[in-house]
Amino acid sequence: MTLAIVHSRSLDGLRAPEVTVEVHLANGLPAFTLVGLADTEVKEARERVRAAMSSNGLEFPLNKRITVNLAPADLPKESGRFDLPIALGILAAMGQVDAEKLARYECAGELSLGGELRAVRGALPMALALRRASDGPHAARALILPSASAHEAALVEGVSIYGATHLMGVVNHLRPASSVTDVSDLARVIPDRQQVRPVLCEDLRDVKGQTAAKRALEIAAAGGHSMLMVGPPGSGKSMLAHRFAGLLPALTDDESLESAAVLSLAGQFDAQKWGERRFAAPHHTASPVALAGGGSPPRPGEISLAHHGVLFLDELPEFPRAALEALREPLETGQICISRAARRHEFPARFQLLAAMNPCPCGHFGNPLKACRCTPDQVARYQGRLSGPLLDRIDVQVDVPVVPAEVLAQAPDGESSAVVARRVAAARALQRERQGQLNAALQGQALESCVAVSPSAKQFLQGACSRLGWSGRAYYRVLKLARTIADLAGAPAIDVTHMAEAIQYRRVLQIH
Repeated sequence: MTLAIVHSRSLDGLRAPEVTVEVHLANGLPAFTLVGLADTEVKEARERVRAAMSSNGLEFPLNKRITVNLAPADLPKESGRFDLPIALGILAAMGQVDAEKLARYECAGELSLGGELRAVRGALPMALALRRASDGPHAARALILPSASAHEAALVEGVSIYGATHLMGVVNHLRPASSVTDVSDLARVIPDRQQVRPVLCEDLRDVKGQTAAKRALEIAAAGGHSMLMVGPPGSGKSMLAHRFAGLLPALTDDESLESAAVLSLAGQFDAQKWGERRFAAPHHTASPVALAGGGSPPRPGEISLAHHGVLFLDELPEFPRAALEALREPLETGQICISRAARRHEFPARFQLLAAMNPCPCGHFGNPLKACRCTPDQVARYQGRLSGPLLDRIDVQVDVPVVPAEVLAQAPDGESSAVVARRVAAARALQRERQGQLNAALQGQALESCVAVSPSAKQFLQGACSRLGWSGRAYYRVLKLARTIADLAGAPAIDVTHMAEAIQYRRVLQIH
């Protein structure tokens, strides 16, 4: 047999389109040609495959003309994931492995020069794509991956995953006279979704004082709202943010799978953190591409890696303006689209934004304990680094004032994170039972039908919007925030007290 076909998958954003690896052996001048819009990393597979086969005593067709086609031809291919399919295709074309057995599998893996299989990015998206195709002609296919990647892909239910540590383990399994039980190196991987959650060591009680900020933190956690904390240095903004994750419930299985798929695409998935919400805190020197995603080929940025998690931006005005403006659309839609001349990639970005900032360059504007040395123009320019459209999309904006020394000297006060987390979980359960999603995600008709407002509360909100000049977006965001406050109180409808508390959290940065 001079032609062999091996099935594999590439990565295109979170999609993993099928790639057919066609290997043809012909007489003629010895050559190894690889075609099909392959990146440099893929073309280097020729040397890795040749060395891996020779190192393990496998016959390599040195006197043949080898042509490898990666179809479809217009789909970009990158990384070393096609090393294993190319090696198996050459062996199948020479008759050293059973082509019928090979047709039952899809495979991917990078080869070392000695034949060891190295992990590849995107194992979870590959398994998800294979499961989506299970109703078609691929129903009987299993997936062969390096062992490190196989345990990651096995988290996807409904797909048979086999892990291998060496090329010879796969080859022996696919020889005409072999079977799965004959080979110890190739074994089916059993999914392990045991959730390992660390002991909570940062408790909300550690933050002394700041009763109003703690209340705002609870409301943001209960409804999935974005939040901005403004206060002088050392007032506790970062402490509050790092304790926010302790108020959130564990991810559901579907949410865990979605989060893990994005992390797998970036090579950052850790199976030991299954079910945990990611807490991303990039430095304020992060570029727009680092936050939004990009590159060639495009990869997810911090906002996508925080999908179903928390994105904490400390020193918010210090971020580049372009990076901050990239947050606007994802805050509304829950996804981000990276468009390039040749291709378009969509990544999920349903994250919860937490941000902190000083009120002025010196940090002490409005501080009763220390005088501010900034001029009004400097304060205005500093606060003006945040655009109105971005602030309009932040639901909760709260002051975090300086805590007096006599309060710091007292014992910790307030409730623990565990107590607040139980209220947050109850409010979230109420929202999911009522509308199938958190209040922050309500849009359009769902918002109108699920948010019950008393006539007096609606009139109060309309009056506030008219006096303060709020936009239509601000009107509906206050409405959703008031619905969350009512859910925490167990109230069926929003009344004036809930609405008044929601309105006070729409703090607009300005010089007083």
